[in-house]
This record gives sequence, structure tokens and C-alpha cells, in this order.
Amino acid sequence: MLAGLVHTAVAKALGWALAHSLWEGALVALLVGVGFLLCRPASARTRYALACAGMLAMLAAFGVTLAILWPAPNAPMELGVPGQLHAAPLASAGIPAPPASQPDRLPWIVPFWMAGVLIFYLRTAGSLLAAQRLRRTGTMAAPQEWQERLRALGERLRVTRPVVLLESCLAETPVVMGFLRPAILIPAGLITGLAPDQLEAILLHELAHIRRHDYAVNVMQGLVEGLLFYHPAVWWLSGLVRAERENCCDDRVVAVRGDARAYAAALAALEERRPVGEPALAARGGNLMKRIRRLIEPELPRPAAGPVLAAVLLLAPIAAGLSAWQPQTPPPAKTVARTTEAAPAPGGVAVSKATGPVLLAQAATAQLQTELATPYNKWLNEDVAYIITQAERTAFKQLRTDAEREKFIEQFWLRRDPTPDTVANEFKEEHYRRIAYANEHFASDIPGWKTDRGRIYITYGPPDSIDDHGRPTDGTLPYQVWTYRFIEGVGRNVTLRFTDLTGKGWYVLGLAQAGAAWASPQGH
Repeated sequence: MLAGLVHTAVAKALGWALAHSLWEGALVALLVGVGFLLCRPASARTRYALACAGMLAMLAAFGVTLAILWPAPNAPMELGVPGQLHAAPLASAGIPAPPASQPDRLPWIVPFWMAGVLIFYLRTAGSLLAAQRLRRTGTMAAPQEWQERLRALGERLRVTRPVVLLESCLAETPVVMGFLRPAILIPAGLITGLAPDQLEAILLHELAHIRRHDYAVNVMQGLVEGLLFYHPAVWWLSGLVRAERENCCDDRVVAVRGDARAYAAALAALEERRPVGEPALAARGGNLMKRIRRLIEPELPRPAAGPVLAAVLLLAPIAAGLSAWQPQTPPPAKTVARTTEAAPAPGGVAVSKATGPVLLAQAATAQLQTELATPYNKWLNEDVAYIITQAERTAFKQLRTDAEREKFIEQFWLRRDPTPDTVANEFKEEHYRRIAYANEHFASDIPGWKTDRGRIYITYGPPDSIDDHGRPTDGTLPYQVWTYRFIEGVGRNVTLRFTDLTGKGWYVLGLAQAGAAWASPQGH
């Protein structure tokens, strides 16, 4: 039976289509890689689109090649002479045909390929059944309050389909199930285990998957993986698709909420719940730590080859045209003077009457930026960034002379001096001591005063106790727990947890607890 299957024109066509798909897939992967380089820095949506297009191109190349090689309807079922399968269609399509003396070995890979496809599709079907079982078993509806919150969040993302929020005893991380009737499964106890704003961020991420129809796309992606399972480029592109899919949803959450660091802290809270395995059809993917690092350490713009190449291609014909162009005689000076009549602006800048207000505003803005590009700018945005009020900041920016700024700074510290009758200003001295301590002890890739620990230390001073877990033995991320017995305006027994998300000593503030109620110091 195996020999009868192999020695057919269809098996021959499949064998050669599989063989050609190797170099075709490698070429597609190379083009996708070049596309990534030309588009740097590219958004997650661009990278996701390129990876999806690469997978579709590989599938299309396999299908087109197979269609070219497919035997004619009147072709005999038995292969009479090895290597004589449709040489004319191959030559016309630019695909080299096998030599006539080559033995028929390629058809023997077809049974193994069919067995591999069957195994992968059975695995996909099993994952689908497991996902459906996860939705039906051990679940209950979340509290009505969170159902309403989910509906409101869905309206913000323009999710038109109704989404059900379920608590699951089996799910270990939030996951989306279903396409026509989507549901979000969250682990039981997660509602009380996370701060409300963090849970909302996680739900926004899952709603973004639903808005983008990622569940259905993930199913189709699995079908392509099963059909071309033997090609490494398929798995490389598939991994990119899953990683960038998560990045796209992360970007959507940040766009809605506007706080990347807070969202990174919410993801870090889920790291401790990360399972060993999860449903394959959960439309999830990507390395969680890479996602967290991407949020708190955005990729800096890099020189891109794409714009340079486009500029060369664009400027080459322009330069050739300019070299052959003879300039016209310039118009009389009187006409020019009449069309560009100008009025003097402050600082001696000539401004056209038509565009005078715009240029005057630009000149005023540039002058203000120049004036603030002094030690006063450092004082405003670094020295007192955490203790100056919004009203004081606005008033300082309206000052125009250095004398006014010096007087403002003097009054700023005098208002905070606990002993104004003495020469020393204890508040000012303690404030700069805290800045120096933060820069010395909390610096990582950024100065210590910019870190979360530095901000809290500068604002509230040293904590009453620090519980340091720099090297946990249970596999969790390094973290510190700071405890303040009392913070004015916040409460008593305030507990702050800082988690090292990058492994480089960059601790990010997670949750703040004052007594039994969760709070965020000064709204930060």
C-alpha cells in the first residue's frame, strides 16, 4: 500500500513541492528579515504585519508550486519513467525539473509529511477541545461590578461583541476563549489579589485580543504551522507573530491608560502566577520579561537603512533633473519686496505680515526654551521635581528674568524652612541629602533620583524598615518591601513593594498598602 501511494503522479508532485518549499520559505524569511531592518525602528503593528505576511507568502508559495506540479486530469496514475513529471510546466514556471536519470526518492517523503501534518492537526484539535473544556469546567461568573467594568472597558476599545468575564479554578493566567462568543477567564482570587487599576489593565489587554480577532488568527496560524511543520522559517515567523501580537496589545493598553510603568508593574504581578503550560489556542505568546523590559526600556530610535535608500532613489532623478534645468531670471526686487513685506519682530526678527502671529509665537517659545536651558531648568525638573506644586511650577515658568527666578527659589525654600529664624534651612539640606543618597544607592541605567525608589525616598525620606529579597530561592523576581509607620496624607503602616523587572537593579514600584486599603502615594 505504501509503494502504491508513493509511485503516483500526485506523490511526485507533492514531493517536489515540499522540496521547493525549502528554498522558497528561506527566501521569504530573508525578505521579512530585510523588511525588519529597513523599517527600523518599526512599531509592533508593522512587525506583526510583516510576520503575518511572511507566513501567508510561504503558504501561497507552496500552494502555487503544487498547482504547477499537479498532474493533468488525463495523466496515468503510475509513474512510468522516473523524473518525467511535467517538465514543460516546470520549465515555463522557472522551476528546474529533475533530470531524467534521477531516481524517484522525493515521493518517499510524502507519507512522512502526511503523518507529521496529521500529528500536528490532532494536537491542534486536542488543544481546541482542552480550551473548550477549560471554559466549561470549574468556572463561575465574575462579580457584577467587574462585569460592568469590563463592559465599560470594551466600549473604550470599541469592542462590539458581548464579552463574558469568568473566574476559573483551572486557569492560571488571564486568557481569551472563543471567537463568536468570546469570554475572558481569570484565575480565581485574581480580583482580590491585584489592585483594581492593575486588573483593569490586564482586562484591557485581553479585550485588545478580542478587538483584533487574535483568537481566530491564532487558529489559522496553527493550521499553517501544521501544514509546513518541517520548515524552521515557519516556526521563526510564527514566534514573531505571537510575540508581536502581545506587543500590539500592550501598546494598546498603554495608549488607553498612558502609564507604561504601571502596566509593567501589573504584568510583573502576574509573573508569579505564570504557568508551566497553557492552552495553545489562547492567543497568547511572547516572553513576559521581554514585554516588561520593552515597556520600561523603550527601544531608542536607530539609524534606518530604509529612509536612506528611499532618499537616494528619490534624490537621484531630482539631481539629474536639476543639473539639466536652467534657472529663470529672478523677478525684479520691487516685486519681491511687495510680496514679502515684513515687519520687525522682537529680537530683530523680520516676520511676514501673513505669517506674523505664527512666527512670533514660535519665536517666543524658542526664546523661553533658551532661557530655561540653564541651571534653572535643572532646578525645576530635577532638584525639586517631586516637591514643587503645580501652581508653583506654572508660576516659575512665567518668570522672564534671572533675578525673578532667584527670588522665587529663595522664597520656595523659605516657605518650607521649619526654622526660618535660623541661618540653616534644615528642609533644604535634608532634601539635597536625599537626592545624593538616591543617586548613590538606587542608580541603574538611569540616575537614582529618576527611579521609583529614588522618588519615594526623596519624597518621604528613609523607610522605617526594608525587607530585601535580592536573590529569592523560589524563582521569583528580586524585590524589596519598604514599610513606613506613617505618611502624612497617605496613612499608617504603608507598605511599598519594589520589583526588579530587568535584573539590572531597576526596581519598579508595584503596590502600596496603607492599613487594609490599597493606595498610591500622592497619586503617583
